[in-house]
Amino acid sequence: MKTESPVSDFYCNQALSGRVEIQPVVETERVLAFHHTNPSYPVHIVVIPKEHVPSLTDLGDADLGLVHEVVEVVREVAAMVEKEHGSCSVNTNLGLYQESKHMHWHVYYRGESAREILGMYGHHDR
Repeated sequence: MKTESPVSDFYCNQALSGRVEIQPVVETERVLAFHHTNPSYPVHIVVIPKEHVPSLTDLGDADLGLVHEVVEVVREVAAMVEKEHGSCSVNTNLGLYQESKHMHWHVYYRGESAREILGMYGHHDR
């Protein structure tokens, strides 16, 4: 007999509860951006709503205004990373890719040089 595992929500259970120390980057009344607690990249920032929202495709009881606020903070953080490092990636995971079932966005700089990036992606606007 297969049993379902409990829903994982690191952000409510650990980060927002204070059980794990975080380093904030940007904070508003309803949104928090902080350095990832186990980064995969040289710069790896997570942006989350402070209330539980399951995912981008399942907003639960959240209003679209909160989603807009989250995206505005994602834009602000991404602009900061891009300005400092010359490039930035942004993603959110869904379904089985979403390990923690709390909407969160990754804003990161992977660490390649401009030459490496251009060598990989080229100049498609020319």
